[in-house]
Amino acid sequence: MIRTEEMLLNVGPQHPSTHGVFRLIVKIDGEIIKEATPVIGYLHRGTEKLAEDLQYTQIIPYTDRMDYLSAMTNNYVLCHAVETLMELEVPERAEYLRIIAMELGRIASHLVWYGTYLLDIGATSPFLYAFKDREMIINLLNELCGARLTFNYMRIGGVKWDAPEGWIEKVKQFTEYMKKELEGYDELVTGNEIFQNRVKGIGQYSKETAIQYSLSGANLRCTGVDYDIRKIEPYSIYDRFDFDVPVREEGDAWARYECRMEEIVQSLRIVEQAVEQFPEDGEVLGKVPRVIRPPKGEVYVRIESPRGEIGCYIASDGKKEPYRLKFRRPSFYNLQILPKLLEGENMANMVAILGGVDIVLGEVDG
Repeated sequence: MIRTEEMLLNVGPQHPSTHGVFRLIVKIDGEIIKEATPVIGYLHRGTEKLAEDLQYTQIIPYTDRMDYLSAMTNNYVLCHAVETLMELEVPERAEYLRIIAMELGRIASHLVWYGTYLLDIGATSPFLYAFKDREMIINLLNELCGARLTFNYMRIGGVKWDAPEGWIEKVKQFTEYMKKELEGYDELVTGNEIFQNRVKGIGQYSKETAIQYSLSGANLRCTGVDYDIRKIEPYSIYDRFDFDVPVREEGDAWARYECRMEEIVQSLRIVEQAVEQFPEDGEVLGKVPRVIRPPKGEVYVRIESPRGEIGCYIASDGKKEPYRLKFRRPSFYNLQILPKLLEGENMANMVAILGGVDIVLGEVDG
């Protein structure tokens, strides 16, 4: 009779496959995970508390550091909350620039996930292709705002400045290029039976479980729930664009992969339409007072980030600093289901399940 003993194993916080400074304490019996306990907080910077001593415009750079793979989206949700509270009108040209920047950021974020996820489970080439194409987006956003990761481009009432001459044409060229590149991605990975066997049936959960855990983004849509805030509660000018919401039924790592890859296709559709409709001229910043002082009151807005529903709650007492500010960070909520997914799983599937959730620790820790 084979006798085994339970062992506690620390995964991270330094391990690259934990996608940031994330620690996972797993109790294993042989190769089987009996219990998994996530440990977070190594990256905590107290963004929400710091914001109480900052003017609203000064908070924007702090949002870049939350989900640092989707800084444009974080910028926007804060600005959108303040604009809603102040009932500010944003110029049309600024809205188009915001949409293009956010959707390019969504594609770049999914490319990072695609590349690192495949690297996690043993494939090197997809990582190199993904980062090559992501670099093109980073260069475009660098031309737009002067930064490559922490963009700090959105402003309350619009954007920091207009797009440089010829930039819109470069974006158009990129969308045409990227659509062809995705065919190679599918040939290399999506249709690869080794990859499919590695992720199908792994980390599976039901629609009811996803809702109970407040999952959002691809982690929710992979279970058959057709839920995308850009469609159900259109913000900015998303109601002007024709795009589909990718939904799958299986609820496993394979379904999440398919959802995110299809989201890249739909983001390219949105960017193409935005470029086609882009106004020839106009202001990029609305009529905003020099010092932002929203009226007394509170507001909560939510938008669709690459990882799901990100929300921003602001309580204002009429001063130039918020009385209270709180973010609903999708990575934090999506991470909650991990212990349930890992219980009873083989240790070899741990990284495949964790990577499939797609967390960014800057957002988990806040």
